[in-house]
Amino acid sequence: MCGIVGFLRHTDSRPSPERFAEALASLEKRGPDASGTWVDERIQLGHRRLSIVDLTEAGAQPMVSADGRYVVTFNGEIYNHLTLRAELDPPGGWRGHSDTETLVEAFRVWGPDCVRRFDGMFAFAVWDREAGVLTLARDRLGEKPLFYRVNREGLAFASRPTALRRLGGGSLGTLNGDSLAAYVDLGYVPSPNSMWQEVRKVPPGHYLTVANRSLRLVRYWDYRHIRPDPSWNQRPEDELIDELDSLVRQAVKARLMSDVPLGAFLSGGTDSSLILSVMKAVSPTVPIAYTIGFNEPEFDESGAAAAIAHHLGVEHRVQKLGVSSLLGLLPDAVAAYDSPMADSSCFPSMAVARLARSGVTVALTGDAGDELFGGYHYYKLAERMAGFMRWPRFLRRKFADVCGAVPAHRLNLLAEAMRKTTNVRMFHFVRSMRKDFPSILLENAGATPSSYYFEQAAASFALDLCPADVGMRLDVAYTLGDGYLTKVDVATMASSLESRCVLTDHHLVEWAMRLPVNYKLRNGQTKYLLKRLLCRYLPEKLVYQPKRGFGMPVASWLRGPLRGWAEQLINERSLFEGTPIDQESMKSLLALHSKGVRDASPLLWSSLMLLCFIACHERGLSLPQFDVTERAA
Repeated sequence: MCGIVGFLRHTDSRPSPERFAEALASLEKRGPDASGTWVDERIQLGHRRLSIVDLTEAGAQPMVSADGRYVVTFNGEIYNHLTLRAELDPPGGWRGHSDTETLVEAFRVWGPDCVRRFDGMFAFAVWDREAGVLTLARDRLGEKPLFYRVNREGLAFASRPTALRRLGGGSLGTLNGDSLAAYVDLGYVPSPNSMWQEVRKVPPGHYLTVANRSLRLVRYWDYRHIRPDPSWNQRPEDELIDELDSLVRQAVKARLMSDVPLGAFLSGGTDSSLILSVMKAVSPTVPIAYTIGFNEPEFDESGAAAAIAHHLGVEHRVQKLGVSSLLGLLPDAVAAYDSPMADSSCFPSMAVARLARSGVTVALTGDAGDELFGGYHYYKLAERMAGFMRWPRFLRRKFADVCGAVPAHRLNLLAEAMRKTTNVRMFHFVRSMRKDFPSILLENAGATPSSYYFEQAAASFALDLCPADVGMRLDVAYTLGDGYLTKVDVATMASSLESRCVLTDHHLVEWAMRLPVNYKLRNGQTKYLLKRLLCRYLPEKLVYQPKRGFGMPVASWLRGPLRGWAEQLINERSLFEGTPIDQESMKSLLALHSKGVRDASPLLWSSLMLLCFIACHERGLSLPQFDVTERAA
């Protein structure tokens, strides 16, 4: 895990050495162990290293290929790199055993399409000195971030927007109205957009080539055609569990590649429990599990996690906190997330990363299980709503009008969902944070509705998918990479910890998409087959427990210790100047929530995080102070 930055110039102008050094320094927490640069008349490449594989100078970056033609700066891991080495024969032989060297030699032989052979998580840039071509690439699911900016002077790229900001002299240009609208609705900005008009993300599963000022974006991995295989319904269930077990074991084994200590996050939920169980079964050493517990029972899963760790016989390290004490992480979180982060679970994610970093450098995580195996209630709801969506449109409207006339919030939401014209728009409404709240944006902000991204993606999916499968694929397309994987990457990198997500292994992802939905959702139960697999490792009483999630009591925070802080932030007029955010709408939203009329906390929290982003990163202002000792109850 590392940080990368670079600049390819189109004119005589280029960032000064001092400015480039500042950009590289902004990535220090992503790579605290070493720093390197490579410069020629066209390009500047920078790298910050967190040493994981081949700790010697033979693994240092930027790295030049054996023939001297290619230069790479690379963030991530190529888990199958030793297998690939058997197909490569670099001039002069191998210099070390790093996957970086394998990557650059694979590029030398196979060109940009080498990414199709990689199993791993990665964001990298390769400069072809002979042809004058730059290639940027990102892993299939979007574990590793990669931003770029093109203007008259050239193309800049980096692992985080802050580095691009330093390269650009302090500004990233104008905020993108469509991105703001999408963020307010969804809590993230769908790729390839970013918060700024000039800044883009390399989408997951793509590479970008830059030659003679011409950009070419190539999708190298495509799951959209995959459909559930109905013949699997005729197979013995144990046979499917065997296959799933084998895939998870292979994915875990691959992610044990390390020359430094590694452990695992353990929340007590299905996904992290499965990863730890398999890790214990296949690892040559006993893994260490890390858990954040809470003093408040309604949020605490540390007891369940402890029981699982005890049953497996693994070392278990727990840190217990009061949920209100996590508020002390707010300034650090705002600084680390240089694009706004709506997900409040970034706080416990940062806390568990700090705990794990005290003992290991790498941690395995269980992210992506919900999106692949049907873990969210949205998918069950999509299936239930599908019956309504088959009604004639006039009848659906009439029923929606009746529901909407009843003074009950849940019925009003049902009515609004039923007014949507397609299953995709209905799922977007159910998934959105804004729901039926008035927008906090001015009317002229965001010409593109956020539902457009969902409809655009769904139009390319295999035909005849059930609504739950469409929802899961939409979450893989956007919510997973742009939301949850981004959250984990930033939270762990803030403590210089490498996170490795097992369930994003693309072989496992493709298998999960072929699995019929009744093996994911069955009799009201979510993640059916994944839990049946976990029962091979744990007693059923430890498997079938209520799902608590990893969220925070944001609703009570905003009526308690954070209310005054939120008021100060919203009343700061300068934060709204030059933006399409409507100050009066935010005041009304806070008042609505504070009075207990509606729980507006998802939309209100994401909006406040947007203001924090503007204050800290766009305006360079200090955030209001608050008392973290006051209990959030």
